[in-house]
Formats: sequence, C-alpha cells, structure tokens
Amino acid sequence: MPHRANDILARCTEENVHFLRLQFTDIDGVIKNVEVPQSQFDKALDGQIMFDGSSIEGFTRIEESDMLLVPDLDTFGVFPWESEHGKVGRLICDIANPDGTPFAGCPRTALKKIVARAEGQGFRMMAGPEAEFFLFHRNGEGEPIPTTHDTGGYFDLSPRDRGEEARRDICLVLEAMGYEVEAAHHEVAPGQHEIDFKYADAVTTADNIVTFRFVVKKVALMHGLHATFMPKPLARENGSGMHTHQSLFTLDGANAFHDPKGPWELSKTARSYIGGLLAHARSFVAVTNPLVNSYKRLVPGYEAPVNVAWSEKNRSPMIRVPARRGIGTRCEVRVPDPSCNPYLALSAMLASGLDGIDNGLECGDPVNRNIFEMSQREKRRLKIVQLPANLAEALSHLEKDAVLAEAFGDHIFHHFLLNKRREWAEYIQVIHGWELDRYMDRY
Repeated sequence: MPHRANDILARCTEENVHFLRLQFTDIDGVIKNVEVPQSQFDKALDGQIMFDGSSIEGFTRIEESDMLLVPDLDTFGVFPWESEHGKVGRLICDIANPDGTPFAGCPRTALKKIVARAEGQGFRMMAGPEAEFFLFHRNGEGEPIPTTHDTGGYFDLSPRDRGEEARRDICLVLEAMGYEVEAAHHEVAPGQHEIDFKYADAVTTADNIVTFRFVVKKVALMHGLHATFMPKPLARENGSGMHTHQSLFTLDGANAFHDPKGPWELSKTARSYIGGLLAHARSFVAVTNPLVNSYKRLVPGYEAPVNVAWSEKNRSPMIRVPARRGIGTRCEVRVPDPSCNPYLALSAMLASGLDGIDNGLECGDPVNRNIFEMSQREKRRLKIVQLPANLAEALSHLEKDAVLAEAFGDHIFHHFLLNKRREWAEYIQVIHGWELDRYMDRY
C-alpha cells in the first residue's frame, strides 16, 4: 500500500475514525457519497469500492452501471464532530469505469482535463470564490421555511446578526479541516452570509467549494437552522452569488496577468483571457447559473450583473478587475452563483479564457461607468449585450458553443443539457401564485 495510504490509516486510528465517506459530485453538482466502515478502509484507499452508477442522474445506463470510486488521497480530511460511533473521515473521488479508465461523465475529471490543457500551454489557473448563502428557520416538523433569523445588513454584528454563532462555528470547522478562511461577514439581505477562503488551484478550489457547502449545511442544522445556496430565495432582496476571482500563473510561479507596461497594467494574456470570458459569457452562464431560480437573481436593481462587459472601478459589469497588481492581478467574474457544479463552472470559465488566448481576443476598453444607469442606446453604442434572461435562453446559447462542448466532452454536455431542459419544461408547466394573483380576477 502506498505510503500516503498508510499515513491515512494511521491518522484514522489516531483520531478514532470509524467510517470513511467516499464523496463525489454528479453532473448537476449534487454531492453524493458511499460510506464504508473501518473494515473496508484498505479496499477504499486502493480504489476498489464500486457503486451503481445507473442510480445517479445522467451518469450511466442500467446495462453499464458498475462504477469505481477512485479516491484522491490528498483530499483526506476528518470532520471534527464526533458521535458514539467515533469520527467520520472524507475522501473526494474521481469516477472510473470498471476497467479503471476515467469515466466520461465525471465532472472532476473534466476539470482535470482542461487544467492539464492549460498546463500544456504553460499556465496554471488559480481561483478564489466568495460564496454567499442564507440561513433560515425550521418549523416544528424540522422542515425549512423562508423566514430569516435576523434583520442584519452588510457587515452587521450582534445582536442584529443572530447567525453570527453559526457562522463562527462554520469557520472553526473549516479551519479544523485545513481551510484558510480569509473573511466571514453578514451580507446585504436579512439572513444572508458570506465566507471567503484562500485562493488555490482550480481542482482544489472546486473541492473546497463542495466541502464548504456540506459543512455550512451541517453546522446550520446543528444550530437548528437551514442553510441554502439557492440563488434567490427571497423576493425583493439581493440574491446569493459566488463571485470567482481568477488568474493564470506561469508554471514557475509568476502571475501571467500582470504586465507593468501593458494597458491597465494587464498583460496580453490577461486581456485575451477576459476577452474569452466575454465572448462565451452567454453560453457558460447556463453552467455557472444552472437553476431556473438563478435568473431571478440576474435582474437589474439587486447588484447582480446582467451586462456582458468588464470594468476596473465599478461592479455593474459581469467582470471586475480589482485594483491590486503584481502577484495579485486577477479578474473577478461576478456572474456565478453557489448552486453551480464548481467543477463544471471552473471548467467553463477556464476553457473560455483559454479560447480567448488561443485566438488573440481583446477585451476592449473597460466600462467604468454604472451600466445600470445607461440607456439602451448607450449600451448599443458600447456594444454591451445582456446576459440571458432565463435558463432556456442560456441553454440555447450553450448548445451552440463548440468550445464548451469540447471542454465538457459529449457525455457531460449532452446530459447537462438534457437535465436542464427537463427542469425548464417542468417549471413552465406550473401555474405560479403570481399568475393567479394577477390574472384570475382581472381576466
């Protein structure tokens, strides 16, 4: 058994770990896991645990259902809470076919492929997310209800921010699992919070987002609250985003986005990367904002971006370049929301940026005025287009995007579109309360 596996077994013994969760993520971004007892740890670490892939939406057909869980041993962690059965360990896994070959429907493997492509071009993507979420009450039956626990606002403290203890415990759990939490605060809407953790390479960042979402929900439950990453749970309030800071580094550790002599101190690489993001934005938004509900956040008046443009100084476009230069030069893509599959979202943005570099695209001049206050005529003059207004429109753009189709591979691309079109079809068949309130009596 490899030395790393022996280290994990020793730590399991030392920390009283009696169960091991083999965790993976499906195409829709939902965390799945197979839990094994201590007697199966050796087998699990050797990648010999199988599961029924046909039971996971969009994975495999029933006649080819057996799939292997291949753990990434570097992702081993121990959840700090303990029960009478001891502690639980966690490993994030890639999905493989029974013969050990990579499974084409594994989102983590898809991200690894585009990361390898970037490295082949001399770049390593670094990303840092700012994930927002809401904390709601539960009713007497333990079911979540859309009632917030506070009336706090941006950066408010107790006693207005009654979720402060839950948020603090979330940070402590994350730090116990090796995260470097950079900031935690109340957000604009009542019951809304944000926790930021240090940037990392793309695959590690996606792993961190998945773990973060699990920890937030678990700790909220321990406090008798319900955490949701639904983008827009409350009407007439700001929704939850997951602004994603990103940059490319050279393989020797230099920031490839910085050029002290370039326009805005941005290198040609940075300008082309941003140009690629702008060119593919209306396609990748289907992946970074994958729910029907996502597009109720992307509307004017609630600080969420709706315009395909970039800026140095204001937050109305979908991309902002923060003021810091040198090693900290980066762009902040403000579109994604925390319901997305982080592996596919980062794959989509990286593939778009690389396409911009490959084709020498330019990002144009920054739009440093408030686009929300511009007329449609001004937007047309500046060639500023709108993001899709709903999921169906976004899927139509995605389907025509050959760059993203290649990045995801046929299996993921086909099943993602299929799953999301089914979701849209279900939504438009439902008669909603707003329609009844507005039309029932009037017509």
